[in-house]
Amino acid sequence: MVEEVYVSQPLTIQRIMELLELHPDLVKIKCPPSLYVRTSPKYLDALENLGVIVEPEKRSGRPPKYGDKEVKRINELLSQGKTPREIAHETDIPLKSIYHLIQKTLTPGRPRKYDDETVNRVKELHKSGMSARVIAEQLDIPLRSVYFLMKR
Repeated sequence: MVEEVYVSQPLTIQRIMELLELHPDLVKIKCPPSLYVRTSPKYLDALENLGVIVEPEKRSGRPPKYGDKEVKRINELLSQGKTPREIAHETDIPLKSIYHLIQKTLTPGRPRKYDDETVNRVKELHKSGMSARVIAEQLDIPLRSVYFLMKR
């Protein structure tokens, strides 16, 4: 029968007797740590003599709603070029949950306007002594962006 049970109510004499009557093959009782601390050492010793171990089990927070299967499906759709909004619509998972599940694979914010090659070119032209205004005209970039790229 059942060799292990989880209890969330205080272990009193009456509760222990009910458990032993319902489950004669009982070997282990699991309970929250806060309940274990409040259980009388006499009860723990008596249960140990009967061959039943009382063990605290830490359960933290709510169990996850979406598992590895959903995350894998979301990553597949993301690699196919779908947007998080399209993925949410297709999988019936809320958009906020989609962002939470793919948090590590997405880069926050909007994509950069100028690639690394343009940034390096602006820096090289500036180091060679060219003014920011001339760089802006030559590369057809706004002057303010040239100053920003020089700092980056």
